[in-house]
Amino acid sequence: MINWIQQGVHQKLIHISSDGSTITYINQGKSRNFNNPEEKVQAEAFIRLVLEFGYPVENIKQFVSVTMGSEKKEADLIVYEDASHTKPAIIVEAKKQEVTQAEFDQAVNQCFSYANALAGTVKYIWVYSTLLSEIYRFNKEKNVKEALTDLPHFGSDTVAPYTFVKGGGKHEYLDPKTGKKVTQEFKDIKQVAEDELTRRFKQAHDALWAGGQLNPSEAFDELDKLIFCKIWDERYNLSGAEKKRRKKGEVYDFQVITVPGKDEADSVKKTNQALADRIKHIYQKGKDFDKEVFKDDIRLSNERIRTIVNYLQEINLSETDLDSKGRAFETFMGSFFRGEFGQYFTPRPIVKFIVDVLPIKNTSRVLDTSCGSGGFLLHALDKVRKHANEEYPEFETDKHDYQAWHEYWHDFAEKNLYGIEINEQIARTAKMNMIIHDDGHTNVISSDGLLNEATIEKNTGNKGFKYGSFDFIITNPPFGSAVKLTEQAYLKTYNLGNNEPGWLDVKNSGVKNRDSQSTEVLFIEQAYNFLNEGGYLAVVIPDGILTNSSLQYVRDQIEDWYRIVAVISMPQTAFSATGAGVKSSVLFLKKYSQAHTEDLKQRKLNIQNNLKTQNAYEEQLKVWDKEKASIIKKMEGFDNPYDDDMTLTELKKTEEYKVWKAEIDAEYREKINELKEKLEDLYLQNKQNELPDYPIFMAIAEDIGYDAIGKQTQVNELELISTELAKFIQEIENEKI
Repeated sequence: MINWIQQGVHQKLIHISSDGSTITYINQGKSRNFNNPEEKVQAEAFIRLVLEFGYPVENIKQFVSVTMGSEKKEADLIVYEDASHTKPAIIVEAKKQEVTQAEFDQAVNQCFSYANALAGTVKYIWVYSTLLSEIYRFNKEKNVKEALTDLPHFGSDTVAPYTFVKGGGKHEYLDPKTGKKVTQEFKDIKQVAEDELTRRFKQAHDALWAGGQLNPSEAFDELDKLIFCKIWDERYNLSGAEKKRRKKGEVYDFQVITVPGKDEADSVKKTNQALADRIKHIYQKGKDFDKEVFKDDIRLSNERIRTIVNYLQEINLSETDLDSKGRAFETFMGSFFRGEFGQYFTPRPIVKFIVDVLPIKNTSRVLDTSCGSGGFLLHALDKVRKHANEEYPEFETDKHDYQAWHEYWHDFAEKNLYGIEINEQIARTAKMNMIIHDDGHTNVISSDGLLNEATIEKNTGNKGFKYGSFDFIITNPPFGSAVKLTEQAYLKTYNLGNNEPGWLDVKNSGVKNRDSQSTEVLFIEQAYNFLNEGGYLAVVIPDGILTNSSLQYVRDQIEDWYRIVAVISMPQTAFSATGAGVKSSVLFLKKYSQAHTEDLKQRKLNIQNNLKTQNAYEEQLKVWDKEKASIIKKMEGFDNPYDDDMTLTELKKTEEYKVWKAEIDAEYREKINELKEKLEDLYLQNKQNELPDYPIFMAIAEDIGYDAIGKQTQVNELELISTELAKFIQEIENEKI
């Protein structure tokens, strides 16, 4: 991307003060406040007029007073036909980058007012904000206001009906007015920096909903569709029945291409219609080839389509740096979703930490069961892509290396990367996020992540979500919500959805279904279902799963299913910036073989049965039960304050009797609880002595690179923990620990 300000300094058109606060236009000898956002855009327009369009600097005058009736205004830039500045030819109005569509439209009207107030020699007006650019041919006498695709170069009066051609360079085009062939220098679309791309996404979105015709959520969906079209147009020529890679010299369809009309209004109408037809054709072709991304049609008016195309047409999304465009999309997307839906997306430092420590390879099958916008999947893809860079360092220059490099990571993205997201809009966004990152969206589906494999396949048509088939599951499941049996019948199919009796419960009435279970608990079991033996689960969980006494049964089940690899405690503020304040940890688990799990269960059962036998547990309970029954029957120790003629039935209804009986019940309940506590302690001791022991990696991260409001900090302890934990996991893989 050309930095016009730098070019202007280099060519001695402008000078910037050492502190960056002042700009001096050397030809005019005028200094201005460079901290003014509009001044930066104005300077850029001036430099482009000279360096890109070839207008002599002597013919350009800045900050020109224009008399309009009884008042005077100031035009930002006027280009004259002569160096003496007597015949104005081009009027330029510069607006700050963050200008709204309404403000930009007002600037266009203002520029036309300047043109009408000046001499009849004005031929063109140009309204420019870096991100937006509109150019019109103007004729005061004939009242002509013709929209153009670009500004003519100095010495020329012809402009092609389009601007952007694959590869740029000189090409012939057919002038629609004269029918003659004309040769012109065309531009190629350009790579842009992360901050500019973020601004373009945001302003395009704002332009869609600010008028009130769409709500922000609808606007986001429609913008997603047009970004999808933009990427497809960059990659493919879709004019024929088949998609073909776009070749050098071909005209992009995702741009405004003017169509002549009987007058300005007719030309605008025809241009907008032709543009909408091309965009909808691209969209339909994209849908036909990739049915899972979007299901509904584009719902924007022709005028709104043109608005968005104006923001996006000159940028090259395909070739813009992967990290830059990924962060731009995620930044825009994250702020939107947090603002509109309260969705909690996993912060990038935590995502990076989890993916970095796991030994994910290009042959690994990776799943996120609640993938949100796709952060974990993208980092996994990025990790494999970096492996590809290491394997094939000459991929940029060697054709054979490039092919091998591309297959290395692209096959992983297409065949091994899977995601489930219950919210359909967020699932589409995850797909778009993956497409922007150069694919990997194929196996991102919209579904309840807690459905079984057969139901997922039936509902989505995707056969890849098989139980026992994934090497890694990396996820941050939703916290705090519950799945109710009355709402989801599948709850009864989960072990952790059942209320199994404890080993010291002698009144075993069988397994009962829980009325509800928290989603984070069920996702741990669902991960177990999806993982193959030896596969890893890395999951963000609320600390209550690790500490609450009422959830001991969950921890016991985890102990049976998985080797506990690591527990990394996150600070209280880890998710504050995304709207969640729950204290959480990252739990790393490695799935046992079925045989190992069954062996563990049996050994635990043997320990329990031995303890009950050795301590005559059930016999003791029977003794106490008989003792209690006898005391109550005989009313031993009960001081009866009533007359002997009161019946037993009447006596049992008195408050004194109820209090006495409750005390007897409490006394024996305490005895039983003391015995149970004794046996539980013995059970823990025997487990430690008799079951296999192994090390667990544990760490507390107090500073993870950002604070409670999401502002970056200087210290990220996860980086050091990541290095050590990766070594620890490798030791496990090497069967050394």
